[in-house]
Parts: sequence; structure tokens; C-alpha cells
Amino acid sequence: MKMQEILIKVTDFTEYPDVRYIEQDVDSGEQYYYEVIKPNFAKALSENKVLVVDLDNTAGYASSFLDEAFGNLVYDFDFDKIRPHLKIISTQEPDWIEIILGEMLDLWNAKKIAGKPRKETK
Repeated sequence: MKMQEILIKVTDFTEYPDVRYIEQDVDSGEQYYYEVIKPNFAKALSENKVLVVDLDNTAGYASSFLDEAFGNLVYDFDFDKIRPHLKIISTQEPDWIEIILGEMLDLWNAKKIAGKPRKETK
């Protein structure tokens, strides 16, 4: 039986996704993670659902926005539960799906395993 889904759209947050960190500018990947992704993913886990994130209809993405918005999941949730409970959709930029699920999460997990903090300090 297919798990029920919780759908969120980046456009409900902003049409203009910006940079990585909150202190750099508004509509950052970090802000999107803490305000939207993290609470909705926690809800999806607790209700045994899949969080579906629709990336379409924005003005485009910097890879740093997506990296921060999704990579942080690795530090806050069990790595083995992320992929079964996360689905990324995009008909406009389908390459982002594989980049996020196939590369970014693994890179962040390797960083976590190596004991590196989630946020780089200056």
C-alpha cells in the first residue's frame, strides 16, 4: 500500500529562492529548511507519510539553496528514514531530483559521519 503524502511547494515560501544562509539574505535555503522542510518532514515521519516537495515554478535555484534546504535533514533525522519519506518532484528541472536524493544527502551524511558541524564557521 502506498504511503499518503504531504505536498509542499517552494513557491508557497518564495518565487525567488536565494542563497544558502539566513544571514546572507532573505529566502535562504537555511530559512526554508527550518521554517518549512524540517517541520513538515517531522510531521511526515510521525504520521508515516511521504513529504513531497515540488520545486517547479520558481525563478530558479542556486545549488547552495537546495543543498542547505535538504542537506540539513541528515543532521536532524535518521539517515535511513530520509529517502523513504522524502520525494522531490520537478518537471522543469528533473536533474535536481537526482542531485538532491542521489548526491547531496550522501555528501551531508559523510560530513556528519566525519564529525563536521552542519554549518561552517568563519
